[in-house]
Amino acid sequence: MPQLLTPDGRYLIVRGRLWRASNPGLPEAERQRLVDALMDARRAVKDAKQADDATALTQARRDVDVAKNALGERGPVWWSDGTPDYNRHLAKNSPYADWYAERSAHTDASG
Repeated sequence: MPQLLTPDGRYLIVRGRLWRASNPGLPEAERQRLVDALMDARRAVKDAKQADDATALTQARRDVDVAKNALGERGPVWWSDGTPDYNRHLAKNSPYADWYAERSAHTDASG
């Protein structure tokens, strides 16, 4: 199933919740480097959990946070028009509610 992005490209919607998308202004090579670092850090989280290594887990989670901040998915918003951040809000409780309800109704009817 393709990812559902808000019309302005700021959020992905996963199970009805808004998750901030990566900054589309990042150069492709930089974005890919950061995505690779994020995936490495997520694997390190998994490995540290399996090894029950609290120190490695702390570092791996820190690395995930650094990558997500650099991608624009956390930290200061990457847009500059003053619109508030609705990261982690339910789409139905956000300014995207009407758009999302229309999309959901269309998806439900066709699925």
